[in-house]
Amino acid sequence: AGCSPSLRGPSVRAGSEAYALIPPPTPETASLDYVIGPLDTLDITVFNEPEISSKGVPVDASGNLALPLIGRVRATGLTATSLADALRDRYGRFYVDPQITVIVTSSVSQRVTVQGEVKEPGIYEVRGSTTLLDAIALAKGEDENAAMREVLIIRNIDGKRMAAIFDVNRIRRGDDPDPAIMGKDVIVVGHSNSKQA
Repeated sequence: AGCSPSLRGPSVRAGSEAYALIPPPTPETASLDYVIGPLDTLDITVFNEPEISSKGVPVDASGNLALPLIGRVRATGLTATSLADALRDRYGRFYVDPQITVIVTSSVSQRVTVQGEVKEPGIYEVRGSTTLLDAIALAKGEDENAAMREVLIIRNIDGKRMAAIFDVNRIRRGDDPDPAIMGKDVIVVGHSNSKQA
């Protein structure tokens, strides 16, 4: 009661349906390496070869890198380790056993938007396993008028915009699990009219 009615609707899942749509992290998903996406920025270091090492290399919108000697290389969908292996194979035609490291320095594809009744709404970069409580903490927590029983996560699933509503108070008490957040999710913390009153 007293919460924003805009967060409710026929397409919004709640309760067990919300967790079926947006489940908590599992040990398998928590240990997954970051997958490079379009417009990310990478540092590529070839040991003892500064002329082909590159800092701030952008992944283009189609998911490719442009690198010295080897030209265009597909990066999207790979982890930093698997991209380093692919580069090692390509540069191996020119160098003996090149040692290559790849570091993601800026992630565009792994950003979440946090809106509504939080102290610092905005777009935040997420790395590794991130949950709803983590995302709210990135936005410096909820403000005094937040309806923490009605926090919405919006996600594109198979090309469809889907939404699920969660009770953060129950999550903080340990009554409900903390759902996993993915890049491009939108989190909306509702407004409580009763708190404002």
